[in-house]
Amino acid sequence: MQTNATYTSLVAVGDSFTEGMSDLLPDGSYRGWADLLAGRMAARTPGFRYANLAVRGKLIGQIVDEQVDVAASMRPDVITLVGGLNDTLRPKVDMGRVRGLLEEAVERLAPACEQLVLMRSPGRNGPVLERFRPRMEELFTVVDALAERHGALVVDLYGAPSLADPRLWDVDRLHLTPEGHRRVAEAVWQTLGYEPQDAEWHTPMAATAPPGWVARRTADARFAKQHLLPWIGRRLTGRSSGDGLPAKRPELLPYEGPVE
Repeated sequence: MQTNATYTSLVAVGDSFTEGMSDLLPDGSYRGWADLLAGRMAARTPGFRYANLAVRGKLIGQIVDEQVDVAASMRPDVITLVGGLNDTLRPKVDMGRVRGLLEEAVERLAPACEQLVLMRSPGRNGPVLERFRPRMEELFTVVDALAERHGALVVDLYGAPSLADPRLWDVDRLHLTPEGHRRVAEAVWQTLGYEPQDAEWHTPMAATAPPGWVARRTADARFAKQHLLPWIGRRLTGRSSGDGLPAKRPELLPYEGPVE
């Protein structure tokens, strides 16, 4: 890892986490940690170029088929790859296949960039995390091994207590709030060797009084109606939230957007 790093281009590969849900902008689009990171990098490097190939709902096989070769062909300085978590959340998953596909992705991407960045994804405290924790940790063991083998950096978001706080997760309980995305951008920024802008990104938020019983039940009902039932419906019909959606920023072009 460099210190006082300077990179000239970034390509982000992945699913909804990298697309930026639920960091919603006024025009209805999503920002997210990758855009925030690109904005910071662009502020340091004139002519900085950025592409974001992520599409919500993508499984690791779709990421490999649709994004990996495109990212590799761009030959950027930095590629970020976050994938496989959607697979672990499915009722049935072949973790051996997930491992093989992730290995394939890393083997293609690592030689195509100066620095590959992998992540141990964050998890929201609660019953969903506990149910799927063994699969997630199996996935992260693969991530660690691949990083060591191919010289990739690993951003450990899973091990950051701050990002497990339910207050940093949107009402769908699957995606980070804007503050959560800001903390992820800071974590990647520091891992790439840039001077910290927030040395305490991993520090838990100050404690507040928990919501009352009525507020919790109301939130549970809203979550089930707006998010859980539609998610189940898509699983039963074989559909995905990303069906038919294009990549967020499909071309490696000079970054034009907000700077944090």
